[in-house]
Amino acid sequence: MPIYEFECEECGGRFEELVAADGSAACPSCGAAGARRLLSRVSPPGRQPRGAAVRSDESRRTEREAARQDRISTAQKRRAAGEKP
Repeated sequence: MPIYEFECEECGGRFEELVAADGSAACPSCGAAGARRLLSRVSPPGRQPRGAAVRSDESRRTEREAARQDRISTAQKRRAAGEKP
């Protein structure tokens, strides 16, 4: 059964519900049975959602910064010990 998006005609609340294709759902906030099904956008398969892309970019940036700090501290330790790079 697919998840459909509904809008309550009584209170105007929006909600998602797992129902049969021809079924209807009661509003969870006011309990009214008069909710109409809305057309929802479908994301194409194989595309990464914007939020996940941003998180992965932040992870890569954090990893790069950690590696950079590691190289800096290694170089400082070598200089303190009198080694050449």
